[in-house]
Amino acid sequence: MYGSQAQEVQGFDRDGGAPAWPREASLALVAEHRPTIREARATLESTLIGDSLAMQEVRHLIRQVAKSDASVIVTGPTGSGKEVIANAIHRESPRAAQPFVAVNTGAIPRDLLESELFGHEKGSFTGAINQRRGRFEEADGGTLFLDEIGDMPIDMQVKLLRVLEARSVQRVGGRGQIAVDTRIVSATHRDIDAAIEEQRFRADLFFRLAVFPIDLPSLAERREDVPQLVRHFVALSNAKLSFNQAAIERMANHEWPGNVRELRNVIDRAAIMFGGQVIGAEQAEMLLAPRGRRLAAGIATAAEPVAAPIDGQRDARSLLTDLASRLGAEPADMDAPLIGEEPVDLRTTVADIEQRYITEALRAADGVVAEAARLLSLQRTTLIEKMRKHGLKAA
Repeated sequence: MYGSQAQEVQGFDRDGGAPAWPREASLALVAEHRPTIREARATLESTLIGDSLAMQEVRHLIRQVAKSDASVIVTGPTGSGKEVIANAIHRESPRAAQPFVAVNTGAIPRDLLESELFGHEKGSFTGAINQRRGRFEEADGGTLFLDEIGDMPIDMQVKLLRVLEARSVQRVGGRGQIAVDTRIVSATHRDIDAAIEEQRFRADLFFRLAVFPIDLPSLAERREDVPQLVRHFVALSNAKLSFNQAAIERMANHEWPGNVRELRNVIDRAAIMFGGQVIGAEQAEMLLAPRGRRLAAGIATAAEPVAAPIDGQRDARSLLTDLASRLGAEPADMDAPLIGEEPVDLRTTVADIEQRYITEALRAADGVVAEAARLLSLQRTTLIEKMRKHGLKAA
């Protein structure tokens, strides 16, 4: 693509105005997407923003593997854009006109995961009132993206390996095998080598999935890409917003523990708080405050993070006391030992804390799950699963 068309694909018009590239396609947020001819022609540079050596290498690897049907595993920290990489591989491949189906395997309850991936027959279990195709069948001819594969239960790993070897699936409650031509791209932020050593992940499955590995760097490892990413996300936001050089330098020096997802959230927050303004270093500092607590009016202190303990048992007690006070509980006795004669039900305690944080975040977000997930630094699907676990509803 050349000329004006190439300018348009880069996500900006010639005047630097609103983005021409669809927001949904750029961020690969849809579970299934059949691209138009125009979308299929998008360059990697339009979806994988950054000219750092690390990103140039990632784009090179994608171009190498896309033309084949080899299984790809994408590793990298949370929020670094692993699904965007998977979508880019699909778009650069001969399968681009076929479905791209994404499944977060870590967010689906283990008793439903088999049905989700392989489908089920009517009446095969309680609630199976209709026949249902699984994700493998939906992605037939295209690409199936299995996110957070490192969290998959070991019994499901055995079944997945069988499907990959046979290239066919058997629906839950079914008898016959259904042939599928599905390219697999998987991703995880887990240390798979450690998981294999601890026997939490099957080595034979890993070898099947990792024919071609791509390691995605954290944003802190490619800080030089921050200015380009800021311009890209500002354009996607459709907001009259700009950052001066001091603000850009402050953002480039940020650690970005949430990676590109965190940067996108910062830009969205800036569009809300400082729309129509030129953002300087002071405003950037406010935007980068932990969880945006200096900006988000109405968010209770229970939604704020607690400072990590520095050293020793007394610091741990201080942490628990601070946490208890934020959650409205009675402060703990600072001189009392953390562990007494009676055993502590740590799982119940942690679950109670998690439930209270989720409840408070939903209240602060007026029941908007996506916003509550942002406040808790969780993926929306992960928050939904936790809400189900605790019996919580958005409204």
